[in-house]
Amino acid sequence: MTAPAPKPWIDAIAPYVPGRSSTDDGRKAIKLSSNESPLGTSPAAIAAFEAADRTLHRYPDAAATALREAIAAKHGLDPARVIHGTGSDEILHLAAGAFAGQGDEVLFVRYGFSVYPIAARRVGAEPVEAPDRDYATDVDALLAAVTPKTRVVFVANPNNPTGTYTDRRELARLHAGLPDDVLLVVDQAYAEYLAPEDDDGAFALAQIASNVLVTRTFSKIHGLAAERIGWGYGPAPVIAAMHKIRAPFNVTTAGQEAAIAALGDDGFVAASREHNLHWRTWLEGEIAALGNAGLRAVPTKANFILILFEGRVTAQEAYQALMERGYIVRWLPGQGLPHGLRVSIGTEEETRGIADALREIVAGPTGAAGLAVTA
Repeated sequence: MTAPAPKPWIDAIAPYVPGRSSTDDGRKAIKLSSNESPLGTSPAAIAAFEAADRTLHRYPDAAATALREAIAAKHGLDPARVIHGTGSDEILHLAAGAFAGQGDEVLFVRYGFSVYPIAARRVGAEPVEAPDRDYATDVDALLAAVTPKTRVVFVANPNNPTGTYTDRRELARLHAGLPDDVLLVVDQAYAEYLAPEDDDGAFALAQIASNVLVTRTFSKIHGLAAERIGWGYGPAPVIAAMHKIRAPFNVTTAGQEAAIAALGDDGFVAASREHNLHWRTWLEGEIAALGNAGLRAVPTKANFILILFEGRVTAQEAYQALMERGYIVRWLPGQGLPHGLRVSIGTEEETRGIADALREIVAGPTGAAGLAVTA
């Protein structure tokens, strides 16, 4: 008996694995695996969500007009060139779907966001990894990997899962070195955690260039992960092509209202940024103090730290030992980082707690050895 067979490029996809929230034995844990907001959601966004029209039999505004106008007003953009999606993930898929296909290549840096190869393979394109430079984006390596088949280049800035950052000059150099028919997608999911002086210039490029798309999300600093709201900005022809394959009614009515309110709550965003900088810096110091035990923090500008385990205790052992203590972090063997744990910046209590746990794990006579280890 025959059965429908998926296309070979679909079979080749390694599905996205979300951050866990429970331990192997089913216990709820302190979740530091998905880079979610430790301060929750803006009270203004919550109030707008609760007050939103509850006429459930009516579709939401398919064009998300008010939301796109609010985004454009906030960032000094043209609302007609803003596209909305179910998280920035949909925008990334739309970029690959509109501009790449069978026989094409989609390029990104090693240790880039795991959605990039999925977005490429989903449309039959070949994902291509360029070498990194100490876990960061290497512009020269990316440019060297461009071929006549390259159609899309994805760059996360700050990068996920490493937290590394590409400055304005390097991003401009990357863009200048790309052919005009290659779309540069700058994924800024964590951009709101940057200081103003760290603006990478991507929006400025997107306003004048024909081949630059910038993507953002409301899931991180705005704390609206459950509603799945993202957006992108780029040249009118690029946005028009993406709209042709965008899912209709893709952002809920209440989600649109909450996102508009979140954009207006500058105080909440500032408090979230300050909290993140303070406790990220503190945790980096705690990890540096464990350098003799083989722990190293990759320099980060995001709301997480990638900790490398280069000593006696392995990342796999530490992952399990942290789980035994009630903490869930992100172990990354599927992204070529079996020696790394990505740890989200949590509340003060959570951040102090995981630092204490790491000290215990590396200080033990056998480290985390002897624990039952599972992926």
